[in-house]
Amino acid sequence: MQQLTDLVARARADADGIGSASPRVIPIRPALPLTASEGEVARILQICNACRYCEGFCAVFPAMTRRLDFGKADTHYLANLCHNCGSCLHACQYAPPHEFAVNVPQAMAQVRMQTYHDYAWPPAMGMLYKKAGLTVALALAAGLALFLVLAVAMTGSLLHEPLAGNFYAIFPHNFLALVFGVVFGWVVFALGMGTRRFWREVSPAQESAPAEVAGVRAAASAEAAHDVLRLKYLDGGHGQGCNNKDDRFTLWRRRFHHFTFYGFMLCFASTCVATLYHYLLDLQAPYALTSLPVLLGTAGGIGLVIGPVGLLWMNLRRNAAHGDIAQRPMDRGFIALLLLISLTGLALLAWRDTAFMALLLAVHLGVVMALFLTLPYGKFAHGIFRSAALLKFAIEKRLSSRLQLGGDWPPRRREQALNHV
Repeated sequence: MQQLTDLVARARADADGIGSASPRVIPIRPALPLTASEGEVARILQICNACRYCEGFCAVFPAMTRRLDFGKADTHYLANLCHNCGSCLHACQYAPPHEFAVNVPQAMAQVRMQTYHDYAWPPAMGMLYKKAGLTVALALAAGLALFLVLAVAMTGSLLHEPLAGNFYAIFPHNFLALVFGVVFGWVVFALGMGTRRFWREVSPAQESAPAEVAGVRAAASAEAAHDVLRLKYLDGGHGQGCNNKDDRFTLWRRRFHHFTFYGFMLCFASTCVATLYHYLLDLQAPYALTSLPVLLGTAGGIGLVIGPVGLLWMNLRRNAAHGDIAQRPMDRGFIALLLLISLTGLALLAWRDTAFMALLLAVHLGVVMALFLTLPYGKFAHGIFRSAALLKFAIEKRLSSRLQLGGDWPPRRREQALNHV
């Protein structure tokens, strides 16, 4: 009883000190207000934190258990950590039509979209996320392609004598390098600025000593890279895959993502190798069909046909409860651009020695330019923010829990607490 009396007296003394010249405690800063979608995620996670049936499903739930409440930064972090696999929805006993109406994938998807808007750079461009639909993407691609077609028509002829695949006879190399170099630089800078703002808000360094974070960063970075490259959390947490149309599991969503991701990376590698050929080895395009740039580009193009076609097919069949249907136009617009790039690129490769090369080249470059211009303000951002969230998770789980509950305490701290009692 005496201990309780002492604790009450100490609490009153601390409270009396607030507002004085030398307060004994630091007043708590008011938390930033949550939006409706953030509030829904916080509500759902409070229920999930009490239940914990899905604790082993994916990274979201272990990260959730390290928190007792969920502020703005927590909802942003966990929403981007979610891979929208749908497994927890079908496993949840509180899912609709239960009165608790727990739908983690849908709530997370809505906040995830909000983070793309909130962290866009420059901020005014965040509105493009709400307009990055299929119609806008195709209209932009068509407009840019038409512009290049007209440019070719004004300087020559769309139908010409075969040029042995020499693209630079149509558009000079330096012109293409300058235009696409500037666009690529803008994409990297805009995405980097947005990711930097996101990371500064959710960074584990804000909750732990910098030295402690630095000590685990290398191992955590390796794990995060491994999880990103394998798309680990698209296995549903049990290895059987995601849910798509219903409660049956499928690994095809993960496979089609792999085709898309590695197809894109192979195409990027093809461009990088061709650049090295041009500037370091003084080997000028066009390159033979058996050359490394062409082989990489062909493999990447095939991957960018299989992956987007599969993802579009699954998107059209997906259960509406598995995500935010308002985002489907953005998803399909991104898929359509990827598919158009691969189809026009493969067509250009197949008919580069014909009279149609100039026309095919103009269309292909227009679609590529449309994709690059929309990368910082479309679906591509989800991969960047999710990678950052996976890095935070890999770092966070190597640090001592900030809750310091029971077994989470370091041994010496636990002994001191027990002795105090």
